Amino acid sequence: MTTLLDIMDRHGRLHADANGIATTPIPGLMFFRVTTPRGGAHAIARPLVCLVVQGAKQVTMDARDFQLGSGESLLITADVPIVSQITRASHASPYISLVLELDLAIVAELVREMGPALAGDADPVRVDPTDGEVAAAALRLLHLLDRPAALPVLQAPLIREMHYWLLAGRHGAAIRRLGWPDGHAQRIARAVALLRAEFDKPLPVSRLAEAAGMSPSTFHQHFRAVTSLSPLQFQKQLRLIEARRLMAAQGASASTAAFAVGYESVPQFTREYGRLFGVPPVRDTRAQREKARAA
Repeated sequence: MTTLLDIMDRHGRLHADANGIATTPIPGLMFFRVTTPRGGAHAIARPLVCLVVQGAKQVTMDARDFQLGSGESLLITADVPIVSQITRASHASPYISLVLELDLAIVAELVREMGPALAGDADPVRVDPTDGEVAAAALRLLHLLDRPAALPVLQAPLIREMHYWLLAGRHGAAIRRLGWPDGHAQRIARAVALLRAEFDKPLPVSRLAEAAGMSPSTFHQHFRAVTSLSPLQFQKQLRLIEARRLMAAQGASASTAAFAVGYESVPQFTREYGRLFGVPPVRDTRAQREKARAA
């Protein structure tokens, strides 16, 4: 019988890029197939679930480390800054995982049908054993990759089913908060969407607060509670992460990347880059390219 590992390993071999990322025609769904341990991947994660089927990784959020391996799932229920490390991977036994971004519209629809969340932990990052129903739904969804004609008809109900089992399982209480009508999570999500779309432009807090339907002081308080960052820190990290990508993937110089993401001062960019990533941009880019060649 074909397993999740079989499908993901085969698809990863065929489609993974130099970073081990394999996109799929299913919106919000991707695979990771990595053959050597690696670390230092900074991101501001979107709400998502990550199912590890082989190997192991560590995710750090707010000085807390979360370890997960085969048969475990990572759930992130807010746009929070994380650093990811692949801790167990080899050519003979690659790290392989599935990542599905949570669709907040589907979550909200299901919450209306399933009822409000029960009391539970509000932690935005957690690791638990993967529920059997979630893995089974994921397997049925991945079978569609070999049946492209069926994708337009069957992917939507299968994605909805996967969301249902996530809501019905041990992660349910945390995910259901994302679906509360006009709740704080949904309001902050509107401001986050604006920040992601226009991170390279000046964005006054008053405009972000208006998008969230809150007063500036209330917005600032709830934004930090949800994301662990202030709006300015959030925007700064988005800019620095994108600049790092431009330098590593497109060969942009530090000054070109700085201006492209909205900085007006290269020295300021260099200082803030070093604070986030631990090394100056030129040295960091050189190290990343050396790691990529070695892999």
